[in-house]
Amino acid sequence: VDGLLGIGGRPGLRGAMAAAVAAVPGTAYIVGVDLPSGADPAGEDPQGPRVRADETVTFGVAKPVHLLPATAPAVGRLRVVDIGLTPELAGERPVVERLEPADVAGRWPVPDATDHKYSRGVLGVVAGSDDYPGAAVLCCTAAVEAGAGMVRYLGPPRAADLVLASCPEVVPGPGRVQAMVVGPGVDARGVDRPDGEDDQVDRVTGSFAQDLPLLVDAGGLELLGRWLAAGHRRTAPTLLTPHAGELARLLGTVADGEEVTREQVEQAPLAHARRAAVLTGCTVLLKGATTLVVTPDPAVPVRSQADAPPWLATAGAGDVLAGLAGVLLAAGLAPLEAGSLAALVHGTAASRATPGGPVRALGVAHAIPLAVADLLAGTAPRGR
Repeated sequence: VDGLLGIGGRPGLRGAMAAAVAAVPGTAYIVGVDLPSGADPAGEDPQGPRVRADETVTFGVAKPVHLLPATAPAVGRLRVVDIGLTPELAGERPVVERLEPADVAGRWPVPDATDHKYSRGVLGVVAGSDDYPGAAVLCCTAAVEAGAGMVRYLGPPRAADLVLASCPEVVPGPGRVQAMVVGPGVDARGVDRPDGEDDQVDRVTGSFAQDLPLLVDAGGLELLGRWLAAGHRRTAPTLLTPHAGELARLLGTVADGEEVTREQVEQAPLAHARRAAVLTGCTVLLKGATTLVVTPDPAVPVRSQADAPPWLATAGAGDVLAGLAGVLLAAGLAPLEAGSLAALVHGTAASRATPGGPVRALGVAHAIPLAVADLLAGTAPRGR
């Protein structure tokens, strides 16, 4: 039992404490009390010697150390013992929030008898290229499976043909939409693009000036960074969905050319996501084993979701998440809600799609309807 330091301790172990932990055999099952000793209570500093617990027991409510990616790996299985204490009773404002399966029913846009395809939300998708047509298929498939009233697709002919073969419900061509997903599979290099790719880049860049909720992913993030660096700003609700490498490149573009590396983002994910949200004025969903959703307002608690099996780290998973979150934006949810709810459902669908082994992104997309049904019925398992 590890009870060396409590929630008021400082990061890192020193002297006799470090020696005591070093003497624990590797075969021991370690239970941390409140937190693994030496872990940063604020959940932001991954450095320094600390206990790596197999299980951590805390009281009242989960703390940042338990939920944020810099320290969560040291926590192991988390057990929260209810002692009747809430942040409100303690006079504290939550710093970190996590949606749980029971939170879905009150947030998911469930249609009623008066709804039709237009009232449920029409999502526009600008995705795919000659090199990456699969991104368009995965994004549109996820949007259809997540219950979009309609999906309109814009992209090169090869990708459009594949989208329609996979999802005949999708409507090709422009038209009125309630939100857009732009960027999955789009080549933003600016040179040596295949014929027709300039049209796709123009579609993505043109969406930035529209007064519509927007999700920007993959190649769209690089194009948005250039657009913002030129002095433009988004005023409509906007959700950015980078992984660590994409966030590093985005920060390097919007932060006056400052070099930011993927390794730096991975070492301090929350700090970099917060900085990106402030610099861009957009909500940032930083993908990872623990996904963070951060708004530009520092007073708003960060959302932290860890609902997916490790098998979800596979090509195309981000395209599925983009289509899923885009549907929620089109239904009227704010970017913070859309991003964190999509991350929860995405992880739940992945757990449903995997038999305890490998899972493919398309399988996750096809598992979305049953995952949502389980969550609405209260029968889905809790996240990891």
